[in-house]
Amino acid sequence: MRRTVLVAMLLAVGGLSMAAAELQQQRKLPTVRNIQKLRDNLYFISGGDLTDQSTWTGGNVMVLVADTGVVVVDTMLPGAGKSIIDQVKSVTNKPITTIINTHTHFDHTGSNTEFPATVEYVAHENTRANLARATCQPVTNCDAFKGENAKYLPKRTYKDKLTLLGGKDQIDLYYFGRGHTSGDTFVVFPALRAMHAGDMFPLAQMPFIDVANSGGSATEFSTTLQGAVTSIKNVETVVGGHTPQPVTWNDFKTYTDFYKDFLTSAQEAKKKGTSVDDFAKAYKVPDKYKGFNADANSVKANAQAIYDSK
Repeated sequence: MRRTVLVAMLLAVGGLSMAAAELQQQRKLPTVRNIQKLRDNLYFISGGDLTDQSTWTGGNVMVLVADTGVVVVDTMLPGAGKSIIDQVKSVTNKPITTIINTHTHFDHTGSNTEFPATVEYVAHENTRANLARATCQPVTNCDAFKGENAKYLPKRTYKDKLTLLGGKDQIDLYYFGRGHTSGDTFVVFPALRAMHAGDMFPLAQMPFIDVANSGGSATEFSTTLQGAVTSIKNVETVVGGHTPQPVTWNDFKTYTDFYKDFLTSAQEAKKKGTSVDDFAKAYKVPDKYKGFNADANSVKANAQAIYDSK
């Protein structure tokens, strides 16, 4: 079995800690992809296909070139820092002043420690707590912030909502509850009608919900998505944690409906006494979600997490 296929399987069934340990041992990461302009002063850097380890550089990055400096959302895998900095320099000579982490995972916080110490790190309070743990599985990435590297932990945190900057550069950070982890941030650029949803939005696939390592919840995942759809207004462009390209708000809303329907189906099956195995074998993506993927392993993993929820 090819190594890349093995990593894909680990991701699909929730074995991210093993994949993280393997990837973090790489001596050299591929150069990150070229920065793309979305609109005005907002840019996107793709992390690539997470099932292809030979070219994957981590979670997607968004870059805002503000009047006061550059704001970066997420920092990919360890080793990507210099490449991200170089891509930013290709569009502006302004310094990177702020890094926002959508959540704790190693493919979104992996290069935090590779940026200048003058950078301000911002995250939800639960993400900060996850990153500051004394011990954790590699996927949670707390080992990267030990000793001298503790200075790279987010110093600025929030509980429900936080606004950074203002005017055309305004950034709104929202937390609507547990989901992929216990601290997922939706990063909204209101003047630019754009949002980075992190791994709360895997586009058209079953989600990976990190219950074991990072406090995620398979049942609250749905209400968190619904909170975003209900509360966030006037967004047109959405970037997910690993979407190949930016997509539309309607794509995000459709995904919210998809997962809500899946949750309802699993909960009803549980009430009827249907086993997780039988539910997973019988589950089919509803016709109205044409093009969505739901392989047996990910269906079973998500159904099991729903069945286990109190």
